[in-house]
Amino acid sequence: MLASDARLIPDERLRLIFVCCHPAVAPEARAALTLRLVCGLSAQEIARAFLVSEPAMLQRLTRAKRKIAEAGVSFEVPGPEAWPERLAAVIATLEVAYARAHEDAAGVGPHAGFANEMLGLTAVLVELLPREPDALAFAALVRYAEARRPARLDADGVMVPLDRQDPALWRGDLIDQGEALLRRAGGLGPPGPIQLRAALHSAWCARRGLDEPPPWPVVVSLYDALLSFGDDPFARINRAVALAEVAGPAIALEELETLDAARLASLQPFHAVRADLLSRLGRREEALAAYDGALALGPAEAERRWLIRKRMEIA
Repeated sequence: MLASDARLIPDERLRLIFVCCHPAVAPEARAALTLRLVCGLSAQEIARAFLVSEPAMLQRLTRAKRKIAEAGVSFEVPGPEAWPERLAAVIATLEVAYARAHEDAAGVGPHAGFANEMLGLTAVLVELLPREPDALAFAALVRYAEARRPARLDADGVMVPLDRQDPALWRGDLIDQGEALLRRAGGLGPPGPIQLRAALHSAWCARRGLDEPPPWPVVVSLYDALLSFGDDPFARINRAVALAEVAGPAIALEELETLDAARLASLQPFHAVRADLLSRLGRREEALAAYDGALALGPAEAERRWLIRKRMEIA
């Protein structure tokens, strides 16, 4: 590594991500290839993140590597003039890597280190690109999410859903940092998808105590705004959770059932949310089957215990 490379992008992993998000690689493959080569995610994990089959993802990765070899692409640390064109792929990579760490509430899985590392990495990203709203918003999102980590497990090591977490346990310093970053992003133009996702976290982090009602109506409206940028199954699943509290589980399930169940078969939250809605509607056998589907996907231990607890309530 050249000393000049470290001065350009001081974080080693971020430097490698910028290198791998080369414009010679097809846009749909940049994040996937970087997640494999730099972040160490398996083809199966990447396939789940992009809602494609593992064979399809392997083909995508193979084509990207072949194109790189055939084109003789020289991978070098890009200068500041190249950062904006690579930023979307860089943030897409970081979002998936962070999601893999964040979905493990106990923070003991193979990718748990990404969570704390992402705080420093996004701080560097903001220093490099202080006028890029997406960089600011993603840094805010990570801070909001990490602020809640102390409240994500109960005394038995079971995951605590967001609406049941005690805000008194959240880290106010990280929430304040997130708010400052999101305000900076908002001052640079109209909000895009990443700012809206950060705003969802902000809405939750504004809650001051368990006696204060969860911000379900705000959450639904923010997901509506997010979906105006394009259909996103992850957003629609999360919206269904909030919609159940605003309009009732029947309407939420009706919307959830419009999703492509076959495409989402490997997505544990789809089965878990569907199981909860079915249970609330008294459709016990279907709910049990949905919980079994979620458990069959091998969730992290804290999430597994939560699903088992919920299943036992109706068994």
